[in-house]
Amino acid sequence: MASSYQAVMGRQNEIMKRAVGFDYQQFEQTSLAFDYEAMMDATGFDLAQVRRVQALTGVGNTPLYELRNITKLARRLAPPGCGARIFLKDEACNPSGSFKARRAAISVYQAKQLGYEGVIAATSGNYGAAVASQAAMHGLKCIVVQEVYDSEGVGQPEILEKARACEAYGAEVCQLTVGPELFYVFLCLLEETGYFNASLYTPYAIAGIETIGAEIAEEILARTGRYPDAVVVTHAGGGNVTGTARGLRKAGATTTRVIGASVDLHGLHMASDGDFNRKSFTTGHTGFGVPFATWPDRADVPRNAARPLRYLDQYVTVTQGEVFYTTEMLAQLEGLERGPAGNTALAAAFAIAQTMPADQMLVVQETEYTGAGKHPTAQLTFARQRGIEVRRGDPRSSQPGRSIIIPERPEQIRVQEYPLDDLRRSYLRNALRQVKNRQLSQLDVDFLRADSRARLELIEQVAAEQQVRLP
Repeated sequence: MASSYQAVMGRQNEIMKRAVGFDYQQFEQTSLAFDYEAMMDATGFDLAQVRRVQALTGVGNTPLYELRNITKLARRLAPPGCGARIFLKDEACNPSGSFKARRAAISVYQAKQLGYEGVIAATSGNYGAAVASQAAMHGLKCIVVQEVYDSEGVGQPEILEKARACEAYGAEVCQLTVGPELFYVFLCLLEETGYFNASLYTPYAIAGIETIGAEIAEEILARTGRYPDAVVVTHAGGGNVTGTARGLRKAGATTTRVIGASVDLHGLHMASDGDFNRKSFTTGHTGFGVPFATWPDRADVPRNAARPLRYLDQYVTVTQGEVFYTTEMLAQLEGLERGPAGNTALAAAFAIAQTMPADQMLVVQETEYTGAGKHPTAQLTFARQRGIEVRRGDPRSSQPGRSIIIPERPEQIRVQEYPLDDLRRSYLRNALRQVKNRQLSQLDVDFLRADSRARLELIEQVAAEQQVRLP
C-alpha cells in the first residue's frame, strides 16, 4: 500500500478501526453529535469489572494520605476559620509509578482478550511506561512512539527518562523529533504490525481512571463520614479529569467539586521546534489542557472519551516555579518525594485550601514517581542550559520559555482562574465548524450543552457569530 504521508493519513479511519477493535460509527448521530454514554457503556466493563482487571496486575487501591503538615502550613496563611484538610492519593504506588497504570491495565487486558499480539502507544510520558509494564505482565509485545528531540537532536531529561523506563519493561521505543510525523509514524506502525492501539483516549483508558475517583470517595467517606468537598486534578489531555469525575459520581460523591489545574505555559506551542525544549513540564500544562478542552476530538481515535468540559467545575493555573517549590515542600514536610506532574494539582490545592472553611476536605488526586530526568534538579539544570533564567522571587513575574521564578515563601503560591466560559466559547466555535449546511438540529444543541455545559444563551451567541442556524 502507498506509504506517502497523504496516503497513510487518508487511510487513518480504517487503520484505527482495525487497531482499536471498537466500532465508533455505531454511536454517531449527526455530523456533530454522538452518543457519549452509549460509547462508554460499550466497553462492557462496569466499575466492579475494572477493579477486578486492575487487581490482576496489582494496580489500584493506592494509599490515601492526609497531608497534616502541609494543611497546618496552609492554615497559618489562611484567614481565620479557613484552611481545608488536604489529602493526597498516592498513585506512585502503582506498578509503573503513576495513575496511568490504571488506564493501561484495561487497554492491555482488552488487547489480550481480543487476540492482539502486541500494543502500541504514542506518548512521551508516564503512559508509555504504564503500557510497557502492563504488556510485560500479560506477555504482549509493546512499541512506544515518542516525540523526544528538537531539530538539534536535544531531548528533554524527563522524556529520556520515560524512554529508559519503557525499555526497562521490554518495550521497543521509537523516538522522533517534534512535528507532524508522530501521528504518521504511529499509523504506519499500527498498519504494519497489526497491534492494538492502546490510546490514552479510548473508553477503555477512561474507564480505568474511574477507580481513582471511586476509591477517593469511598475512602474519605469511610474515614470522615462524608464525601470530599473538592478534588483537584492535574489537567492535560482531559482523561484524568474525566475518569476521576465519573468515578466520584459512580461512588455517590455527586456534589464534590472537580477542579482542574495546569501549569501556565501560555505562548509556547507544543508542536514548535523552537518551543519544544523551552518548557520544563511534558504534561499537565496549558499546552495540552486548553487545546484538548476546546476540541477533544483532536486525538488519535475517532471520538475521544476524555471530555473535560463535561466535568470541570473550576479550572486554575499555576506557574512552573510554584510546582517545583511544592515538590520540595511535599518531600520536606511530608516525607514524600514525588514527581512534578502530580504536584501541579498539589500547588493549586495548597492555595485553594486557604480559601475554604477549615472543616472542609480537599483531595489531590494523584502523584507520580520521581528520579533521574523527572527530578526537579534535572529539569532546572536543563532549563538553565537552554538559556532560561531560574531564580527565586515572585513566581507571577515568570515568563514561560524565558524564566522560571521559584517562590521565596509559601504564601507566594497562588492560583490564576481560567474562565470556563472562555474554554466553552472556543469549544463551540470548533464544534460548529463540523456542522453541515450551517444548520443545527435539536440533537446537536442537546449534545453541545452536555459536552460543554454551556448555557443555551452562549450557544446561541456563538452560533450567530458563526452564521449557524439553530432549530
